[in-house]
Amino acid sequence: MANIRRDPEVNASVASVTPASPEPQVQVQSLPLHVMFRLGLFQMGLGMMSLLTLGVLNRVMIDTDLLAIPATVVGGSLAMHQLVSPARVWFGQLSDAKPLFGLHRTGYVRLGSVLFAVCIFLGVQVVWGLGESFAATGWSGATYGWVGLACLMFALYGLCLSACSTPFAALLVDVSDEDNRSKLVGIVWSMLMVGIAGGAIGSAVLLRGLQPDNLQSTVNRLFVIIPAVVILLGVIATWGVEKRYSRYGSRSTLAGREDQITLGTAIKVLTASRQTLIFFGFLVLMTMGLFIQQPILEPYGGEVFGMTVAQSTQLNAFWSLGILAGIVLTGFFIVPKLGKQTTARLGCLLVAISFGLTIASGFTGNPRLLQLCMILFGLASGITTNGAISLMLDLTAAETAGTFIGAWGLAQAMSQAVSTLLGGALLDLGRILFPTSSVLAYATVFGVEAAVMLLAVHLLGRVSVAEFREKTNRALTQVLALELEG
Repeated sequence: MANIRRDPEVNASVASVTPASPEPQVQVQSLPLHVMFRLGLFQMGLGMMSLLTLGVLNRVMIDTDLLAIPATVVGGSLAMHQLVSPARVWFGQLSDAKPLFGLHRTGYVRLGSVLFAVCIFLGVQVVWGLGESFAATGWSGATYGWVGLACLMFALYGLCLSACSTPFAALLVDVSDEDNRSKLVGIVWSMLMVGIAGGAIGSAVLLRGLQPDNLQSTVNRLFVIIPAVVILLGVIATWGVEKRYSRYGSRSTLAGREDQITLGTAIKVLTASRQTLIFFGFLVLMTMGLFIQQPILEPYGGEVFGMTVAQSTQLNAFWSLGILAGIVLTGFFIVPKLGKQTTARLGCLLVAISFGLTIASGFTGNPRLLQLCMILFGLASGITTNGAISLMLDLTAAETAGTFIGAWGLAQAMSQAVSTLLGGALLDLGRILFPTSSVLAYATVFGVEAAVMLLAVHLLGRVSVAEFREKTNRALTQVLALELEG
């Protein structure tokens, strides 16, 4: 997601294999602040969808008073939408080389939005069948069939999500410059958190009065209204932006020859530096450290603190508000003073501490303390996220930006998938180890999450931006010359 400046050797190599264009470059408008916020509407929609799947649907499936599906099955089913995330690399490269509806990014964003809205609604209908089968026959052949169908539907949902989210991230690169890209990413990421908070509030309103006898109709209505809003936000966010502000054609040294950069070529550049693997590993651990708790947070509020479905869903709003505060605080004060890498390290340590406080709050049973812990966790997450995004901007090569974006997205998506599955499995393990204490059962999950975040801190110490740039620039020189001349 960053436009790394190439050294003269790379410029000379690319120029030797790319014919000079006699046409003057068209001056593209600079991206105004209000358009940055408008682009953020799409990310806000993705935040709302995330809340629906991991905040509402998982609670409905796990809750013993509702569907009472085992947490491991729920986590595994929902994780399928992340396990297909290797497709992100392909979709990123595809949007570079193959325009859809005449545009490189916008067509993928809009079509993918419509398709994932359809898939998630169909997935919810499968969930009802799974719940009925499990209640009626237990672990029967029919139940296993419903589990398989649920996994398939959430996998299709994940593919559609990848088809729009990765090209959208590439669009952010296309329409921004080095001097405003960090601002754009910060605004868009903040809007994602606003979407999670807004989705939590909207879901709480739409779920008021939820009872077992009206469960299906109430949740179905939620999964029609929110996805429809998300589609509309996607259209508004991208309307006219690519045509007016994209620098894709004028910036690329391969303008008009995008299809020459094949997926294989892009992968060679991606894997040229060992720093790519190190940072990939850090992103995996960091993301797991943030998201293992996500599938069990609402059940924790319900089982340990006696919260209703609507109240436990609103915990995401407290977390999101903390993240917003953390991102703003970090961008204006912490990063300028400490630097990107130190900031990310500080954030990871604070996240681990916040989980310790979350465990302690469970012994009090006070919902207000849990809400306070979620604000602190969000604040630490915002610091971590801002530092990690800043590093990610430095660790992206311009010529294969789509592929790098896909790779970083793959790291985060795969680790979120593992987190969703691991969160449910750890809760089941905790219940086996501590059958008489719900607090200790959930503490098993939060404790493991804190340990994972400390491992991320260790790996972060081995990241070197200077080494990455040196190795990647050298690979660009060699690979592009060989592929394009061949």
